[in-house]
Amino acid sequence: MREITYFVHTSLDGCVEGPDGEFDWPVMGPELSGYSRELTARHGEFAYGRRVWDMMSGFWPTAESVSDDPHDVAFAPVWRETPKIVFSRTLEQAGWNTRVVGGDLRETVAALKAEPGKDVLLMGGAELAAELTARGLIDEYLVVVHPVVLGGGKRPFAEGTARLGLELVESRTFDGRVVLLRFRRA
Repeated sequence: MREITYFVHTSLDGCVEGPDGEFDWPVMGPELSGYSRELTARHGEFAYGRRVWDMMSGFWPTAESVSDDPHDVAFAPVWRETPKIVFSRTLEQAGWNTRVVGGDLRETVAALKAEPGKDVLLMGGAELAAELTARGLIDEYLVVVHPVVLGGGKRPFAEGTARLGLELVESRTFDGRVVLLRFRRA
């Protein structure tokens, strides 16, 4: 049975984007970038909510032409080649080796988990993460805390997310500045 891992970057004040929607603050140093490569290699598919998909599909297909950041250059071909899932009620199709799923969330995720292959890596998506969490469908949470205070903005879970007890199974520091907190459902 495959699992779903939620991988999210947050600021020190617990935001996934700034007050104006900015996402220019995560620093992918060499150690964190290496961990990201290991993480993506262990997962067979990337999953997104519609809004995060729009952001990702607007950057990664041509990332090398707009960025010379070593992380971006290394991750772009991985992103293009890895199968992707978009959870959406409105999107009908997506390019870049992507399938769109909708309908009942519990049934859809049960079917995804029953498929053969490696685990699914959910990248961002506060509303989707909250819905999956409320239904007990996320197995592992990887929270990367960056040393920046954004002063407000979207949180890693939509407001109103139900209380959830988690067990800390790992913590690590990358590049002397970023902290990974890895949790599993208790």
